Amino acid sequence: MLDLLDKGKDAALVTILATEGSVPREAGTRMIVTHGMTIGTIGGGNLEYRAIEQARLLLDQPAGAWRVQDYPLGPLLGQCCGGRVRLLIEHVDMGQAEWLAAVRDGTGLLETIFEEGGLRRTFRGTEPGNDPARAEARGPRPMPGDRVVERIGADLMPLHLFGAGHVGAALARILPGLPFDLHWYDNRADVPSGVTILDDDALAERARRADGPILIMTHDHGLDYRLVSAALDGRASFVGLIGSATKRARFLSRLAKDGYGEAAIARLHCPIGVPGIAGKEPEVIAVAVAAELLMLRGAA
Repeated sequence: MLDLLDKGKDAALVTILATEGSVPREAGTRMIVTHGMTIGTIGGGNLEYRAIEQARLLLDQPAGAWRVQDYPLGPLLGQCCGGRVRLLIEHVDMGQAEWLAAVRDGTGLLETIFEEGGLRRTFRGTEPGNDPARAEARGPRPMPGDRVVERIGADLMPLHLFGAGHVGAALARILPGLPFDLHWYDNRADVPSGVTILDDDALAERARRADGPILIMTHDHGLDYRLVSAALDGRASFVGLIGSATKRARFLSRLAKDGYGEAAIARLHCPIGVPGIAGKEPEVIAVAVAAELLMLRGAA
């Protein structure tokens, strides 16, 4: 969005203000619309088609113009979801666009105040006990003077990935856009950018202290075992280990001999990835692992 505005292009922003029932995307989802392109998606087929149409009509209005529109997905759009979506469509005003950079780079609360000549926004850090005042999918539409507060950049699950080999690199490529905050480690120098290079002792200490799920897929089975032991000594509830059923059996036997009880060993998941996805290609394994992580996050 900022790149488009810097180039002098008119752009509209479509935001899902609120939802009710079964809908394609959640509140807070945004899509950028210009006369010649769209970036992102609010989903929903005919819903998105109508939203793009309305956004391009709004581009013919002065910058700052906005509309709030309600879409019952079943009766109005002929979609079987059956839910209801409230959209905010705005012609972005370059003079009021400072909030876009703050939202892109930060985590906090975005306050939108609806005014006759445009939308006034303030972005601030999250304050304890300050719950967002969200819009509702039913009831009166926002009018000048009303306000909505939404949480931005929250709810990312920390993910600690040990190993920057083929599978680790494939997983790192598909994680952007998913709700995870990746921390990626290896002890080798010839690794992709974004990897933190540490010696074995430092890697074990990171595994011991890590919050969130841990994935272990290094080039060395001995190092894998050391990291598994360190992780089970720590507080991570999910310790994922790449490997075969044979590797799992050997690790479980060794862990038992080293004094780890059933509760600790139950936190180890090996092989990793959603069952039923066949294939040993790094990209296939990465997709299966990402799916398992999403299931884990959904159950949290």
